[in-house]
Amino acid sequence: MDERADSLVRAGSLPGDERDRALRPRLLSDFLGQEQIKSNLAVFIDAARDRGESLDHVFLIGPPGLGKTTLAQITANELGVDFKVTSAPALDKPKDLAGILTTVTERTVFFIDEIHRLKPAIEEMLYIAMEDYELDWIIGQGPSARTVRIPIPPFTLIGATTRAGMVSSPLISRFGIVQRFAYYANEELASIILRSAGILGVEIGKPAALALARCSRGTPRVANRLLRRMRDYAQVLGDGSIDERVIADGLKSLDIDALGLEKYDREILASIIENFGGGPVGAETLAISVGEALDTLEDYYEPYLIQSGLLQRTPRGRMVTDRAYAHLGMERKYGQDPRNDANERLLF
Repeated sequence: MDERADSLVRAGSLPGDERDRALRPRLLSDFLGQEQIKSNLAVFIDAARDRGESLDHVFLIGPPGLGKTTLAQITANELGVDFKVTSAPALDKPKDLAGILTTVTERTVFFIDEIHRLKPAIEEMLYIAMEDYELDWIIGQGPSARTVRIPIPPFTLIGATTRAGMVSSPLISRFGIVQRFAYYANEELASIILRSAGILGVEIGKPAALALARCSRGTPRVANRLLRRMRDYAQVLGDGSIDERVIADGLKSLDIDALGLEKYDREILASIIENFGGGPVGAETLAISVGEALDTLEDYYEPYLIQSGLLQRTPRGRMVTDRAYAHLGMERKYGQDPRNDANERLLF
C-alpha cells in the first residue's frame, strides 16, 4: 500500500473491500499488543537490516487468530524484502518445497503456516536448506541415483504453529528466534477494535469497544470479526454507530454470551456435565459427543475454555470446573465431584 492509500486508510476513505483488507497492520508500530515479542523482533530486524544479512529463522507459537501470519508479513515489510507464504498441508512432495526455495531472492522471508503438519521427507529437506542454504536433490533412480546439492540464496524461514509439541526437536533447534504468543488483554483488544473501526469508517466509543473486547476470546481475529457483524447490525437496525445496546442485541442474535462463549463452547461444557458426570472424558470421545472434529476441538475451543477457567485438562481427560457449572446455571449432582471419587470407591 502506497502513501496515498495509507492516508485514505487513516481517513476511512478506502472502498469497503480494501478497508477490510487494511485491518491487517503492515508495520510493527501499527501492531497492537504482544509488546515483548514486538520489542525483541524490532531489535533483531534492525540488527539484520543494518548488517545487510538475512534475519535468523523465526518460530512463532500460539493459538489461532493472535497475529502470527500478520507478524510474519510485518517482518518482511520492515526488512524491505520479498514475502512468500504457504502452509504445510500444501507442501505435498519435496518438489513442492524445492519449487518455492529455488525462486527465492536473497533475504526473502518464507512463511510456513501449520508447520507441525510437515511431512517427514519435506522436513528433512528443510533442515539442510535452513542450515546450509542448499537443497539436497536426488537425480536418477536405482544404482545410478546420485545426490546433488543445489545452492539457494540466504533466506529467513518463519514457521508458525498452534501445536508446538507436535514439531520435532531437530526442526525446532534450527530456529534462532522462538516467540510464544499470549491471549490479548481486554484493553489491548479494545485498542485494536478502535483502530479497526477507524479504518472501516464506523463510529464506536471506548465503553462499547471494551464491551466487545470482553466477548472476543482474547483474540484479535475474533474481535475484528465481531466488529464487522456489529457494524452490520448498527447499519440495518440502528443509526450506524455501535453502542453497548447494539452490541448486546447483536451478540444475543449471534448466540454469544458475556464471556464470549459460542453455542459449541456451551455444548462442550454441557456435554461433559450431562453425559460424563463432569468428567474426566477423553478428547476423542468428547469430540464425537458434540459432533466436532478433534483438531477443531483442541485448537479452537479448548484453549479459550481452559484460559477462562471453565475446563481442565488432566491425565485422565477433560473436566469442567465449578465456574463452568455456575456460568451455565447448572448444579453439580451427587457423585459428580471428582474430589469425592476416592471416598465413593471406599464406601461402595
